[in-house]
Amino acid sequence: MLDLTQYFDKKLKVNEKDIIVVGCSYGPDSMALLHQLVTYRKKVPFKIVCAHVNHQIRKESNEEEKKLEEYCKDNQVYFELLRIEKYGDDNFHHSAHGIRYHFFQEVIKKYQAQYLMTAHHGDDLIETILMRLVRGSSIKGYSGFEEIVEYPTYKIVRPFIYYTKEDLISYDLSNRVPYAIDSSNAKRVYTRNRYRMELLPFLKEEDKNVHEKFLKFSLLLKECDYFIEKQSKKCLKNVFQNQCLDIIKYKELDEFLQKRVIFLILEEIYQNDLNIISTRHVNLLSDLIYSKKANARIYLPNHVMAIKSYHQLIIEKEEKELLESYDVQLFDYLKLPNGKNLQIVLSCDSNGNDICRLNSSDISLPLYVRTRKMGDKILLRNSGHKKLKDIFIDSKIPSRYRDNWPVLVDSKGEVLWLPGLKKSKKARKINEECDIIIKYY
Repeated sequence: MLDLTQYFDKKLKVNEKDIIVVGCSYGPDSMALLHQLVTYRKKVPFKIVCAHVNHQIRKESNEEEKKLEEYCKDNQVYFELLRIEKYGDDNFHHSAHGIRYHFFQEVIKKYQAQYLMTAHHGDDLIETILMRLVRGSSIKGYSGFEEIVEYPTYKIVRPFIYYTKEDLISYDLSNRVPYAIDSSNAKRVYTRNRYRMELLPFLKEEDKNVHEKFLKFSLLLKECDYFIEKQSKKCLKNVFQNQCLDIIKYKELDEFLQKRVIFLILEEIYQNDLNIISTRHVNLLSDLIYSKKANARIYLPNHVMAIKSYHQLIIEKEEKELLESYDVQLFDYLKLPNGKNLQIVLSCDSNGNDICRLNSSDISLPLYVRTRKMGDKILLRNSGHKKLKDIFIDSKIPSRYRDNWPVLVDSKGEVLWLPGLKKSKKARKINEECDIIIKYY
C-alpha cells in the first residue's frame, strides 16, 4: 500500500518549520503526492505550496487549473500558478521542462522552501533509462534521474521512485483523490509516449516488479559512476586547465578514462543543458584529438567550439574573430589589442625574444606595429629570409592567433621583429651598440 509516512518521518525528517513545494499538474501522479502531503500534515503541521504550470496546449487545461486551485483552497495549500503564453522553440517537451523548473525555482525562492517534490515514479525511471540507452549518454545519464538531489538551499525529492503508475492510480481511486488524464499522453508523436505505450507493457508482462530491477540497476550505475568520477577528476586536473586540454598527457590515459574526461569537460561547460550532449559529441571530440591535422576545429551545440592546435585542444564559447587588423605608429608605449604591451625602455638585462635592440642608423624611422600581411618575410641572422607563416608553424602558434600577432616594421615596411618569437638580422645583440630597446610583455 502506498504510504509515505515512514519516508517523511525517517528519511526526510520533515518538521513543522519545513516548507515543501510540490510540482502538481492535476494528473494522477502529482495529485497522489499532494494528497499524501496533505494527509501527513495532520501529523506534522508544515507548510505546503502547490506550484502549477498551465501549458495552455489542451482545451481542458483551464478547467484543470480551476479544479486544482479549489482543491488547494479546500485543503489550506498555497497555490502558485504560471500560465505559459509562448514556447521558445519547436521542441515542446524540452522547452516546457526548462520553463517549468525555472518557475519552481522562483517559487522555492519566494517561500524559502526546503524541498521541491515531484511525482516521478518507477515507470518514469524505466522510460528515462531506456530512452538514454537508445540515444546514448554517460554512465550517470544511463542511471536515469536521482531520488534526491541536493542544492545549496533546498532538495529535489522524488519519493514515488519506488512505486509504479498503477500504484498511484489505485491510491487515488481508493482515497477518492480527484485528477485528470492528460490526453496528450496518448499521442505517439512524443518519444516518451511511444516507450510508455509499447515497451513498458512488454517489460511488465515479463515481470510485474520490473521497476524494482531498474531501480537496482540505476543505483548500481550511480555507485560505479561515483568511483569512476573520483578517478576521472584526478586525471582531469592533470590534463585540462584553463579550458585547454594537453593532448600528449590525454593520450597517455586509458581509453575509458579518456572518454570520461571528455564527459567531465562537457558537464562543466553545459551544466544544466547536459541533456543535449550525447556520445556522438564525445566521439567527435575524440576524433578531433586523434586527427592528423595540426590545426582543426569542430562546432558543438549552443555555440561551443573545440579548437585543436598542435598538442592542445581549447574548448570555449564561440565568439567573433578576436581582433581586427591594425597598423599603428610606436612611440614610447603601446597597449596591444591582444592584451600585451610594447614599451621603449632605457635598459634591459635580458636578450630573449621578448626584447628587441635596434640602432636607428640601420633602419628607417618611425617604427610601426601592425598585423601580418600576405607574403611577409623576415631576414634572419644566419638563415636568410623566412616567411612569418613558417615561423608561426615552427613555433606551434594556434592559427586563430596568427592574424592578430604584432609585427614590428620600419617606415619602409621591413619586418624587424615578431615579438616573442623571432628578431631580424638588424636586431642588435646585448653587447652591441644600440639606441632603441623595446620590451614585449
